[in-house]
Amino acid sequence: MNWKRTGIALVGMGLVVAAVWALWPAPLLVDGVAVQAGHMEVTVDDLGETRSHDRFVLSAPVAGRLERIALHDGDAVQEKQLLARIAPLPLSERERNELTARAASAQALQREAEQGVRLSADELGQAQRELKRMQQLQRDGFIAPQGLEQATHKEALATSALEAARFRARAAAADVKVAQAATDAIRAAQSGAQGWLEVRAPMAGRVLRINDPSERVVAMGTPLMSLGDVRHLEAVVELLSTEAVKVAPGMSVWIEGWGGQQVLHARVRQVETYAFTKVSALGIEEKRVNVVVDFDDPPSALGDGFRLTARIVVWQADQVLKVPASALFRCGEAWCVFVLEGGRARQRMLTLDHRNLQEAEVTEGLRSGETVVRYPGNALRDGSRVRWR
Repeated sequence: MNWKRTGIALVGMGLVVAAVWALWPAPLLVDGVAVQAGHMEVTVDDLGETRSHDRFVLSAPVAGRLERIALHDGDAVQEKQLLARIAPLPLSERERNELTARAASAQALQREAEQGVRLSADELGQAQRELKRMQQLQRDGFIAPQGLEQATHKEALATSALEAARFRARAAAADVKVAQAATDAIRAAQSGAQGWLEVRAPMAGRVLRINDPSERVVAMGTPLMSLGDVRHLEAVVELLSTEAVKVAPGMSVWIEGWGGQQVLHARVRQVETYAFTKVSALGIEEKRVNVVVDFDDPPSALGDGFRLTARIVVWQADQVLKVPASALFRCGEAWCVFVLEGGRARQRMLTLDHRNLQEAEVTEGLRSGETVVRYPGNALRDGSRVRWR
């Protein structure tokens, strides 16, 4: 009889244990990631497009009959190649005076461009001497690597500025020749001869766009075509004015979304000081600022007017303790995470500094090597039993 009672008691205890086991909440499955120190960047991202560094719009220097343009969009042209011909119309005294003044203005602009070349050459020489001094100081261990990097970037900017100044000088010289040719053609037409005014390319490059190739009568100053050197590209990024104030010349830029697999590198050359109004797709008026960046080595597949995505690095540092943004959640006015400790999730408040879309810099609240929960659900509470998925 005692054995029977003992067996019944054991069976009852087993049923109680089984019921408790069945009703006991199972550990929540969570995704965990270890907190580590490493490199971190904060970027300003937006869309932009490429453009030729030196783009020229050729206009009719005189009023007259334009001969049909035989070139097409995208054709390669050489310097001084014949692009179009215009038979000038008879001009009034006022128009002749205007043409003479235009020739004098073109000569003055040419002298200004030549002076700009000399000034850019002096600045390049100074930048090269400064770079040599920084290289020697770096070898002797007197300066940080950032100083040498800034001197190298300054030398590269000076080289680019000199090249641009030379292009402007060549374009100004071509404008002088066009103005003089217009004057000669007008004189020939007044003497009774058929004078053709020849419009030639001021530089070697490609035809970006022909406004209208048809034969027609054009007024003075009518745009005929646009030329550009697609081998020397830059990118223009339209940033919100509130984001543009964070950007400065010399900052690194990562170019993505241009159609290729690799990420291209560029640097900020200029942040324009004029903000313009642009209406967004939602109909909201925004203040935008153009930021011009120079490619380190643009691929040959890129051309003028191609769209891209630019990520401008406004802050970066090495050995930063960082936590994934997917692990963060709001707890009052602060940021918190769940830390895995002994099979349980422990809520912990953090102090953050820099942030980007993927991660945040932790200054207080975590140690390197600790594991935090990613994508914490609503069912997760402080002290909940969890199992790392």
